[in-house]
Amino acid sequence: MPDARISEYPTPTSLVRFGHSRVEISPPVGIYHRMWGAARHDRATGVHRPLCGDVLAFAPLETDRAGSFGLPVLRVCVDLVGLMRRQYAELVTTLATAASLPEENVVVTFSHSHSAGYFVPNRIPLPGGELIPGYLATLHEKLASAAQEAVSHLQEAAISFASGQCGMNAHRDTWDPEYGGYVCGFNPEIRGDATLIAARVTDRSGCTLASLVNYGCHPTTLAWENTLLSPDYPGAMRELVERETGAPCIFALGACGDLGPRRGFVGDSAIADQNGRELGYAALATLTGLGPPETDLTYTGPVISGATLGTWADRPLSPERRRAARQFFHGSYQVELPLKSLPTPEQLRTEVAQWEARRQEAEAAGNAVTARDCGARAERARRWTGRVEELSGHDSYPMPFSILRMGDAAWVTCAGEPYSALQVELRKRFPAKVVLVSPLAGAMEIAYILPRERYGLGLYQEEPSILAPGCLETLAEAITDRIQEMND
Repeated sequence: MPDARISEYPTPTSLVRFGHSRVEISPPVGIYHRMWGAARHDRATGVHRPLCGDVLAFAPLETDRAGSFGLPVLRVCVDLVGLMRRQYAELVTTLATAASLPEENVVVTFSHSHSAGYFVPNRIPLPGGELIPGYLATLHEKLASAAQEAVSHLQEAAISFASGQCGMNAHRDTWDPEYGGYVCGFNPEIRGDATLIAARVTDRSGCTLASLVNYGCHPTTLAWENTLLSPDYPGAMRELVERETGAPCIFALGACGDLGPRRGFVGDSAIADQNGRELGYAALATLTGLGPPETDLTYTGPVISGATLGTWADRPLSPERRRAARQFFHGSYQVELPLKSLPTPEQLRTEVAQWEARRQEAEAAGNAVTARDCGARAERARRWTGRVEELSGHDSYPMPFSILRMGDAAWVTCAGEPYSALQVELRKRFPAKVVLVSPLAGAMEIAYILPRERYGLGLYQEEPSILAPGCLETLAEAITDRIQEMND
């Protein structure tokens, strides 16, 4: 006979001060848009759905001896594909200054929608690029105002977390025997990480202030045929969840270097909305499973009936659980990761010119497919040029990452696009915690972070990555060490 039983099923909870502000950040129609090498357009022709910038402020409930609360931490979730290193640093400085915070307390992450426009510096000379500087200046102003508002709205709140599943995403490293190599697309033979983390934020009266959805799936429903500015699937997901909950829904992309939509690479915005609704309904189901705020599901004993029933009920958090839920730690860190061998800017500029010349020849000959392919090759080399110019003279990269520990949850951010193996491993190592992972919290030039065993296979993700094999594993160890320090 067993001599012990589980008498409590805790609801992961964070007790904090919380503030939120949202601004619309849709770029102007006509801005440089092309994120896809296969695209034949440069300028955006319209807007599918508005793009959003969400600023979330978190702060501890505890005060110091002088009665002052600790400084807040900002998590900023932006509907853009990403920014280069200097652009990212400038945005963080703007937000930190606006909110009167040290820069290490501000982390910006991106939804990574490939239809939100592409605003890195080397696009400014291209058609529509003349609108990029003005748009980025406006983006700074709007997000700075939102940062001030989020901090000014800080109030006591309870965050309840739940884990669910959504099968909208799919593993996307696929062997094509006819092509004779790997392609980046839906692989029905491997199940991807379908984990969905949903959070409900409530005030002291139990009213919902916001919800948060953390899910790993590249927003690549819309591809080269789409000419509209779009948040991709997060737009419809937010709309659905907000309609049902009556409160803002914030999307935080998960680690998804190897994950994309099953239905993707299309020009039809209705498919993006369909993907968003699939995620939205899964998020609502996950949120619906939560009990009342600040409660745990607790065993209440046997009831004699037709069977002897074991009954459970939602009970207020115990004093011990409340103390644990009030714990608040934040840290911003770096780990040096080795670079792989990189081409020189001169080599890449020559490559761009060669592919552009071939594209123009194909255009003149009326060969649209060859022109598209040559344009895509030129685009790859052009992106590499931007990366290498940022990294010249270095043999390692100072990978930034941060950890926001709030009660039973740890929200991890890092730069680059790690494979989902990072979040899977961290959740395995800390099963008693809810671990949210948000990539792209830093420069785009890092590109993908692959597991060691995925190098050398001819995967697309290895080609744009600047990092040598073993970097994902090193990053996982560094994050693990820091979370463990906070737990201790």
